[in-house]
Amino acid sequence: MDTSKTKNIFFIVLVAVLSSVITLLGYNVITRNGKVLGGTASGTTSQTTGTYANSFDQDKNVVLTNLTTADGYPDFTEAAAKSVDGVVHVKTKTISQQQYINPFDFFFGFGDRSPAQPREQVGFGSGVIISKDGYIITNNHVVENANEVSISLNDNREFTAKVIGTDKLSDIALLKIEGENFPYLTFGNSDALQVGEWVLAVGNPFNLTSTVTAGIVSAKNRGNVMGGGLGIQSFIQIDAAVNPGNSGGALVNTRGELVGINTAIYSQTGNFAGYAFAVPISIAGKVAADLKEYGTVQRAVLGIQVPNIENIGRENPDRARELSQIKGVLVEDFSDRSAAKAAGIQKGDILTSINKVPIRNFAELQSQLNRYRPGDKISVTVDRNGNERSFNVELKNDEGNTDITRSTDVMSKLGATFRPVNDDTKSKLGISSGVEVVSVNNGGLFRKNGINKGFIIMRINNTPVDSEGDISKIVASTNSRQDKVLLVAGFYPNGRTQYIAIDLTTD
Repeated sequence: MDTSKTKNIFFIVLVAVLSSVITLLGYNVITRNGKVLGGTASGTTSQTTGTYANSFDQDKNVVLTNLTTADGYPDFTEAAAKSVDGVVHVKTKTISQQQYINPFDFFFGFGDRSPAQPREQVGFGSGVIISKDGYIITNNHVVENANEVSISLNDNREFTAKVIGTDKLSDIALLKIEGENFPYLTFGNSDALQVGEWVLAVGNPFNLTSTVTAGIVSAKNRGNVMGGGLGIQSFIQIDAAVNPGNSGGALVNTRGELVGINTAIYSQTGNFAGYAFAVPISIAGKVAADLKEYGTVQRAVLGIQVPNIENIGRENPDRARELSQIKGVLVEDFSDRSAAKAAGIQKGDILTSINKVPIRNFAELQSQLNRYRPGDKISVTVDRNGNERSFNVELKNDEGNTDITRSTDVMSKLGATFRPVNDDTKSKLGISSGVEVVSVNNGGLFRKNGINKGFIIMRINNTPVDSEGDISKIVASTNSRQDKVLLVAGFYPNGRTQYIAIDLTTD
């Protein structure tokens, strides 16, 4: 063989081998650093989400690399194996009261009612362990009004859970079980999720424990879910099969990181029909951290009013169509003591970014604001008549100040002490739940609203109460809502049942 040809062949083979080695080394470096061409891998925790993860002492290294099969398809086995141990089965017991009215007595004007008859209701859902010492995220609607919450782990261990706090607006609740070294899921970066990316839904649909389904991210920052019935309108939409019982379960990426809490399905039958929605961990993690630290959620507001395009569309379709084309959020007006107005933002400005994160619609604005607390300072960029301007805004709470509220602070405003009503007294009074007011002070909301010593509280906001802890939980949940009103149902012995509304915003 010609010597020159031999050298050429050898040179070509050598180049091919070196190219393969360099490619493999480069792939390993990229995989090890968690980076992909064109950006950051979704497994990398964002700075804000990392802060919430620190609240639960999460190990930042407990993540997986993205796996593929020999044929190049996504491999979910490791992510599923890691996730099922951190997802729990939640069982609740709720005692409801039913009063029987004799129809003949009612017809003839007597109207006597028999004593309320307690009825036990059992509910099921899912939850996610987020710390080795047993903190669990679930949905508020899973544990709402529950008198007892029990947790079953994937290894069949059972625990009684304490409800640390609930938040109706985000539909998130934080539970706690006692123990140590529990398997848990670490927070991922829900902001980095991309439409079309594979995700897993892990939970207990139809009471079938440790169920894993796969799908893709169908949309992000999805608003107007369930007719806008939930306070947040910035959901991750997925097409993984989610059914009743999945509520409160985990949405994880292929690295086994928690990126959302499965919350709702879109269905006319109540079962999966192709669309499901999860609260992003960027929001759920912040809510859980607030509930742990303060007992109630700290919500920051800009203090702006935006046009309701849906309502405008009924009277002026052309104007609604014009507003829907705006890339950003139009400032129509301001609330009282507005943080945005104080910073120099004006009516007619179009908000386009917060801390350099683009804002294209109201859902994205809300998604960003839900990450902050009153007193946090943010940079807001607006389009004013075609010119870009930036403002430093110190966010406030909905009362117009920067105070951080704790649930204990709200309880002290009631100005009362309590003790449980024992079973014998309940039986004599014909009630199934009750807390007695032991004392009140002159400056408290109870005294101002006519509740005094000896008053027996049966229910608050239609939820039975049996302890001061029950009252505290309801007060904290109510204080995180917009109306902030307690409806107290109770009576003085030998007196009539009274319904008393207490506005927590008054002094």
